[in-house]
Amino acid sequence: MPRLPLVLLLACLAAAPSVQAQTTALPPDSETLEQTPALLVADQVFITPERQLIAEGNVEAYQGDVRLRAQKITFDRENGTLSIEGPIRIDQGGEITILANAAEMDQGLQNGLLRGARMVFEQQVQLASLQMTRVGGRYTQLYKTAVTSCHVCEDGRPPLWQIRAQKVTHDQAERQLYFEGAQFRVLDVPIFYFPALRLPDPTLDRASGFLVPSIRSTSQLGVGVRVPYFFKIGDHRDLTLTPYLSPKTRTLGFRYRQAFRRGRININGAFTRDDILPGEDRGYLFADGAFALRNGYKLSFDLKTVSDDGYLLDYGLPDFDRLRSQVALERTTRDEAFLARFIHYKSLRDDDQDGETASAVIDLDYERRYFPSRIGGEFRLSFEGHAHHRSSNEDIVGRDLARATADAAWDRRWILGTGLRTDLHLGTSVDGFEIRDDTTSPDSILRATPRAALTLRYPMTRREDSGATQYLEPIAQVGWTHVTNQDVPNDESGFVEFDQGDLLRLSRFPAPDVREDGATFVYGLNWARFDPNGWQAYATIGQVFRQYANANFTKTSGLNGTSSDLLLAGQIRMDNGLALTTRGLLNGSFNFNKAEVRADWFSERLNFSSTYLWLGRDPQEDRDMAVSEVWFDGGYQVDPNWRALADVRYDIQDSRAVRTGIGAIYKNECLTINISLSRRYTSSTSVEPSTDFGISLSLDGFAVEGASKEYRRSCRKT
Repeated sequence: MPRLPLVLLLACLAAAPSVQAQTTALPPDSETLEQTPALLVADQVFITPERQLIAEGNVEAYQGDVRLRAQKITFDRENGTLSIEGPIRIDQGGEITILANAAEMDQGLQNGLLRGARMVFEQQVQLASLQMTRVGGRYTQLYKTAVTSCHVCEDGRPPLWQIRAQKVTHDQAERQLYFEGAQFRVLDVPIFYFPALRLPDPTLDRASGFLVPSIRSTSQLGVGVRVPYFFKIGDHRDLTLTPYLSPKTRTLGFRYRQAFRRGRININGAFTRDDILPGEDRGYLFADGAFALRNGYKLSFDLKTVSDDGYLLDYGLPDFDRLRSQVALERTTRDEAFLARFIHYKSLRDDDQDGETASAVIDLDYERRYFPSRIGGEFRLSFEGHAHHRSSNEDIVGRDLARATADAAWDRRWILGTGLRTDLHLGTSVDGFEIRDDTTSPDSILRATPRAALTLRYPMTRREDSGATQYLEPIAQVGWTHVTNQDVPNDESGFVEFDQGDLLRLSRFPAPDVREDGATFVYGLNWARFDPNGWQAYATIGQVFRQYANANFTKTSGLNGTSSDLLLAGQIRMDNGLALTTRGLLNGSFNFNKAEVRADWFSERLNFSSTYLWLGRDPQEDRDMAVSEVWFDGGYQVDPNWRALADVRYDIQDSRAVRTGIGAIYKNECLTINISLSRRYTSSTSVEPSTDFGISLSLDGFAVEGASKEYRRSCRKT
């Protein structure tokens, strides 16, 4: 028999004086439709002499977003009830599923009694009960209930954890679960008892309540516990308070977040009284945010402050050695860029002298580009303003400086018939400086710097018999710059990084307070190979020759003297996830002034990143001794549930570890345990070496991250 809608059959039943009338049914009127809002389809549908409608075989009933499937449904017209024989499955909005053996419900599927019932939220958390009652379509009451997100084996073995309760009420509107007489059990062993307990159901993204607690033990603060509590303050803002208590500290951490129509803010901080600095108030405050303004402008801020130099390390927060706070206004379009910002620095280093490091910085940048049709190419006009202030008034070390730079440049490119690419650059800049607290420099300096460069590139491609493709690109550049005034002190360009991005620049200083002067010649070579088997390699070599040496380039910058160090850089990436990257500056004595080697490997079970760094001795860069260090950070998937972690930072020059750490994460479909142990060996006047142990446990399904089928336990006996 074909499937028929219940609305039509019920209308027939209402109009028919006897069973035989079902073959002469009249179309239902609007009043009948309102009284019978549910739809039903089944393999067989018939009406008994007692005027009961019976549907059998693959029965499905629909009411709004509610879908019911069962083996048999009997509709009693006089009582308006449905008797349902299972197995029964009720899906509600794709979020909640109810399974039962038998049920008595009203025709709207909103009220009724279900026996042997289970409620499942998003295929994660299940509530199994002997009896379930649905009231008003909003409340679901379960009696003698077991709640868990763990996989339940059919052999009767208890799940890892569960909550047993005499009664559980689910409020569908508020999406909350209310427990009465609840026990929290681990492997069916009672651990805690709660006379009353409230938890959000897993379909609720944000709800007030406790978050995942964690235990932290350090050699300085002892064993302590963090218990975060989340406050939902409307749909667009929230507050999290995190008390941290141990025998040696009383700390209250907080996080406030708010979303606006065109932006957001995020504030993190903590207030502390501890035994490390007895009697002193300690803490930190980090705040950031961004807002989209009219006409494409964006306002952003990132503010950081801390009570003392050692607080961040003592409490396992981000390990900053300088705090950088910034407020910025910017806009970027296809042909225009604008940036205005104020930056404040606070040093946490022991070797930084108060007042001798620039603490307040103002930057103003504007750039516009044009495409003149007559001469072709691209024309750029830019303006840059900069000022920084030191709190010290001492001569030279307390120098304050303000700079304004106007620049105009024209670039044109030609590609000749042979494939030779030619780039021509012409430009000039004018710099104005105002200098205070420095008797070795004039108070005002005006400087002009015209420049020109011609760059030639000849890219070539070759395809091998194996299918691999090679690219080879020789590069040569002839450049000229004339700096009219060299009396400007080097106050912004103390550290220079010479890499592939700087090879063809006419001035390789990071700021325009210092510029290279005279004629230059640059040669370089780019090479790449792409193999069809999946691996690829890149390499770059280059060197700079100049007319005049510049004393502002440090010994290990690779650019001192009239000929630079040889720049070497390369990378190889394998199809198995392994990547090796290297960069170095090789001097005339065939020694590296700076070198870095990085290895990364990402596979299904193993991932790690390792870096070796070598920096030669250079007092001009505040490095009285050479630096030779190695970093390692990785993880290994031991089995589907356990993952091992490790990280280390080792100082080869001093033959000692700087920081080490190990950890382990256990995860299954209902539980995550994170264990970590780390040791910091460095010490200073503000911090001492310390050992940090942490452990956190989360019940997935109720926690922020839901349960995952990927980590489901096996029910097989081991």
